Amino acid sequence: MIRVSTSMIFNAGVNAMNTQTAMLLHLQQQVASGRRMLTPADDPVGAARALEVTQAKDVTAQYAINHDNAKSALGLEEAQLTGVNSIMARLKELTVQAGNAALSAGDRRGVALELRARFDELLGIANATDGAGQHLFAGYMGSTKPFGASIDAMIQNPALEATYQGDDGQRRLQVSATRFLEIGDSGNDVFMRIRNGNGYFATDYVAGNAGTAVIDAGNVTNTTAWNALADKNLNVTFSIDMVAVPPVTYYDIIGTSGNSLLTGLPPVLPPTAATGQNVYQANQPIVIPGAGASITISGAPVDGDSFSLAPSTSQSLFRTLANLVGALESGPTGTGSQAKYSNEIGLALTNLDQANDNILRVRAAIGSRLNEVDSLSDVNQDLQLQYQQTLSNLQDLDYAKAISDLTRKQTDLEAAQKSFMRVSQLSLFNYL
Repeated sequence: MIRVSTSMIFNAGVNAMNTQTAMLLHLQQQVASGRRMLTPADDPVGAARALEVTQAKDVTAQYAINHDNAKSALGLEEAQLTGVNSIMARLKELTVQAGNAALSAGDRRGVALELRARFDELLGIANATDGAGQHLFAGYMGSTKPFGASIDAMIQNPALEATYQGDDGQRRLQVSATRFLEIGDSGNDVFMRIRNGNGYFATDYVAGNAGTAVIDAGNVTNTTAWNALADKNLNVTFSIDMVAVPPVTYYDIIGTSGNSLLTGLPPVLPPTAATGQNVYQANQPIVIPGAGASITISGAPVDGDSFSLAPSTSQSLFRTLANLVGALESGPTGTGSQAKYSNEIGLALTNLDQANDNILRVRAAIGSRLNEVDSLSDVNQDLQLQYQQTLSNLQDLDYAKAISDLTRKQTDLEAAQKSFMRVSQLSLFNYL
């Protein structure tokens, strides 16, 4: 038999009430906070899982911030390039106007003045900055002003190009666990690396032409054949058989080897149909043998006139404008110079089309990235909701169960208190 002392009864009663009070307090704190886990000790496994989910949710929240930043940066670049396309439309209007043979020298100077203003406007856009002072089109070198150009210097020196002080980097933001999105474009790709001519080859008149012939930009219908062509530097030359009545104009296509692409042999002069040269017909396509390409020449060439074809190279938008302004300010002064002027206007229109297409290509890439950000934002919102639901399942309190437990614990505590009060009053002396 165990002897139970009065002190043991008191200690046991107090311990029981303390335990019940602690449990009641814990339930009260759960109800007050709405959380099932007040400390990791309440559910170690659940607490560890909740920490993982919270960290994943925080990372997703940072991605959401990056999405907003990416949309802001891409939207600003898109706005600037929209302005460039508007300027390009005006440049084409002015160039077509400049090709009007009825314009006086004063009219051409007026068009040239507006083109100079548009040149400065484009240069300003190319050097545009964001709200933080970073240049949009400088690549990684955002603090460096990317473009420098003087239209007067470029007109005086046809070999001079605009200078680009940026780099080819594309600033990126992480928008998902595995995706770094480009939020900018290099000024080289936007304004400098523009293919001249038709993108495959560029046509040009040869200095000294005296006729009225004008060449177009040409076109390539078979890119495989063109790419396989060993010699892409060609000359289309004209010669006239003066013996024929009336005189007949022939053309030949000469490669850098000096041989004719039509016969495979050096050209024979004076020309006749028997020498393998073809009769020239204005405005009819001239097919380049084995190249999958053709050109069209209008007007009347004279004996010895020629036009060149060369593989397309990169030419900046600023160089194209400088060439156009130079042609306008020089102007035609005779039959030969009128043809030269018309050729320069045609070349300018072709190169402006290439520049405009390049801007549209960059804008299309920006639009694609914006669409990607929108899609990622939708996925991100779904993830945020999923993480929130998971955390709710792990942490949130079941109020019905908690209030039921709280009521039960209150009853348990009251029972402990009342039973202790009754037991503590028991004494042998009460019965003596």
